[in-house]
Amino acid sequence: METKLNTRIIMVTFLIGAFFAILNETLLNIALTELMDVFNVDAPTVQWMATGFMLVMGVLMPISALLIQWFTTRQMFIGVMSIFLVGTTIAASAVNFPMLLAGRMTQAVGTGLLIPVIMNALLYMYRPEVRGKVMGTFGLVIMFAPAIGPTLSGVIVDLLGWRWLFITVIPFALFAILFAVKFLENVGEVTRPKVDILSIILSSIGIGGIVYGFSSAGEAPDGIASIRIISILLISLLSLGLFILRQLKLEEPLLDVRVFKYRNYALGVSLFVIVIMAMFASEIVMPMYLQGPLGYSAKLAGLVLLPGAILNGLMSPVMGTLFDKFGPKKLMIPGTLALVGVMIFFSNISPAVHIWAFILVYILLMLSISAIMMPAHTNALNELPKKLYPHGTAIGNTLQPIGGALGVSVFVSIMSHGQNSYLEKQSGEITEGVMNEAMTAGVHHAYWFALALCIGAFLIALFIRRAIAPDYDENQTSS
Repeated sequence: METKLNTRIIMVTFLIGAFFAILNETLLNIALTELMDVFNVDAPTVQWMATGFMLVMGVLMPISALLIQWFTTRQMFIGVMSIFLVGTTIAASAVNFPMLLAGRMTQAVGTGLLIPVIMNALLYMYRPEVRGKVMGTFGLVIMFAPAIGPTLSGVIVDLLGWRWLFITVIPFALFAILFAVKFLENVGEVTRPKVDILSIILSSIGIGGIVYGFSSAGEAPDGIASIRIISILLISLLSLGLFILRQLKLEEPLLDVRVFKYRNYALGVSLFVIVIMAMFASEIVMPMYLQGPLGYSAKLAGLVLLPGAILNGLMSPVMGTLFDKFGPKKLMIPGTLALVGVMIFFSNISPAVHIWAFILVYILLMLSISAIMMPAHTNALNELPKKLYPHGTAIGNTLQPIGGALGVSVFVSIMSHGQNSYLEKQSGEITEGVMNEAMTAGVHHAYWFALALCIGAFLIALFIRRAIAPDYDENQTSS
């Protein structure tokens, strides 16, 4: 049994690496407008800096369950952080958009494999009755880092330029690797299950195709009704269906989908995905609106989002502690109700809204997310037996980037179509004022869809119960 000191060192190692890896999920959001000008690309193309990052993460997540069982904690952490460092260096040195995108996708490989490694280790290290607090502490990183990304990005871009978004991360990534080499210990067991290549191919086609299909819908003339988009989605869904059927037949599945037989896991992960969609989409759409109709600079737009981002991170350990004490419902029900109220506000937003009203509502958005995300995910994992930990964490983390990518893609697509529909009805000159009105109309359309999602989240929260781990070993490290 490991000592408390070793447990703390392992946790510190994880937090250092995870913060700077996960920060990159949203670090470029506010910089997208400048990157369009620097590399002369349009909005759907530059959107792949955000969507492509989550697409790569989504494709890799199912494989993480296999890799966690094949390699030690030290090997996985040091390896994926090294991949992340290489990607960051490529992006910082980019001389054209393809090179920048290649660096960004390499970063995504490291980030995508890092999160399941950490979460699987935490499930082994801590007792179920304190996991809320532990996951909340980790949530301080995985929620605070992407939330503060737009704010930090705005300041760096205005003061130093877009390239420094990557340069500033390099020394911290290198430090995380050296710290892990010195202090990180192994957690869990290496079992080396059989590698099923067909499962990897089917999951990659299914998950990658779904995200690509929705991402491309905004560029197609007929949107999601395009024959090409429908074909991609149908092939992807067929591949995903075959993947699921194969996992049910294999003795050693790549990803054991039987985790969804556990009621609280299924409900918790569904709620988690809805909240992810709302959060990532808001962190793309709102900066665009602030810099568009409201006319704010990148730095000011980032500062507007700062109070909500800070509270989101700081409240995560608090919400985790409250989850341990009171269970999931007393957090999730008020959290989802607050989320519904936020979406009603955003679906009626206009340039006339006072900036303080926007700041307060964004704070409420981030507080409600902190009350839902980690409690939902922790409660879901708590219901699983130990042998399913790698699969439960892999599936939950697979759905996170997919939810984020779909949220961004669908929201931007709905916003663009709403904007275009408004412009098509205009008979006079298309002035800047008309363009602002069109974007406002597009944002309204996007948040009507978000409102429907959040009402669904509230209904799911009503049926979630506190989960109890069936076979946790009390002799494991706990603190």
